[in-house]
Formats: sequence, structure tokens, C-alpha cells
Amino acid sequence: MKWIAVDYGERRTGLAVCDASELIVTPVTPQIEEKSLNKVAEAAAAARLAQGAEGVVYGTEGSRANKSRRFAQRLANTAGVPVVLWDERRTTVTAAGILSANSTFGADRKARLDSVSAAVILESFLAWRKAHPGEEPPEVAAPTAPEQA
Repeated sequence: MKWIAVDYGERRTGLAVCDASELIVTPVTPQIEEKSLNKVAEAAAAARLAQGAEGVVYGTEGSRANKSRRFAQRLANTAGVPVVLWDERRTTVTAAGILSANSTFGADRKARLDSVSAAVILESFLAWRKAHPGEEPPEVAAPTAPEQA
């Protein structure tokens, strides 16, 4: 199954996708350069369709967990598919280490950091799926029907 991961940030949102065999994870560039929750959700939903991803993984937890859960619900509603919520703590540190190891600094690093963080989130989720075949992820935001006026 092809998945897309979303690493929502205050200034930038990173994306990463995997192939249908769930073996190869690739950061998506350019990152989403938006601040509005609604606009980021729309852009991420459009990226899901453009990448042909069937599932969405969203990094949550850490200091912004409440805002993250609100965004995950908005993304599920906008994309029309469930969004798996996945622990993203320390992914930015890991991504920065990966970029440093590959001599990626300055503007180039800034342009890739959130997408590499999304790739770290997706790799973690895919490793869990491999170790837990057939199990449902621990936390999922399901799309809800729009409220009737």
C-alpha cells in the first residue's frame, strides 16, 4: 500500500511517500510553505492524490499534541481518508543528523528538513506495520461528516 507522511510545522510542512511495497521512502519536495491549518490540509490532501497514496500518516505528540490532533482531524476530513497519528518526537533531530551526514547545510537544509522528518515518521510507521501485520494502528483520525446547517 502506498502511504504519504505529513510533518506539519508552524512555517513549513514536510511530506514523504513510500512505494506500494512499503520498502522505499522518499521525501517530497518542495515542502508546503503555508501557515493556515486549512490551506495545509488542502495542500496535503492534494499531494496525497497527486502521489497516488492510499493512506496518510501524520506525526503527532510532543509539545504541540493538541494542535496536531486538530490538524489531523482537519486533514482526515479534507482528504476523505483516515489519518494514522504517529509519534514524531525527535524526528527533526534525526532528520538534521541525516542531512548533516550528507553535508546538507544552509538554505538547502532548510528546504529539505521537514520532508526528511516526514520520511523518518513514515519509516517508523512502516517498521511498525512490518512487525505487527494485520493490526490496526494505535490511533487514527477518521473523517467525519460535515455538520448540517
